[in-house]
Amino acid sequence: MTKLRHYDNLGTARFVTFNCYRELPSLNSNMAKELLIKYIEMARDKHSIKIMGYVIMPNHVHLVMLPEKDMKLGLVIREIKSRMAKEYFARMENLSRGAQRVFWQKRCYDHNCRTPETTKEKIIYCHNNPVRRGLVKSPGNWKWSSYNWCQGNKNVPLQMDEMEF
Repeated sequence: MTKLRHYDNLGTARFVTFNCYRELPSLNSNMAKELLIKYIEMARDKHSIKIMGYVIMPNHVHLVMLPEKDMKLGLVIREIKSRMAKEYFARMENLSRGAQRVFWQKRCYDHNCRTPETTKEKIIYCHNNPVRRGLVKSPGNWKWSSYNWCQGNKNVPLQMDEMEF
């Protein structure tokens, strides 16, 4: 298996994607999405990451984030995924005895946003993902993205960090 290269320490925003195991729609439940948000927020606080945009889809997640310098972002994503899955399976224990206990695919994929324009492009990509997948007609109808925050609604599941481009 080819090892994916991650270019940390560039001081740029990162567009990160991680998928559910076998691309199953494991993030369909509100509970799963809320747990994921809980651990994204915990990682933001612990590691001083700026969250600029996101979307949680039924089978994958996109995050646009600005990590601190010298941070190994892959390790932070692994921490988010691991903690979320552990709590998810603990909550589901009574319902799924004997079921496979793998929530996420092992790797994440990332792209360095080298310019403010690329960062904006990736945030817009996040917002339009549920529309492209036919889940909603308009980005504002998808609760699980940063779109409504960007439109001025601060009553959202995951608040963004204020950033200037």
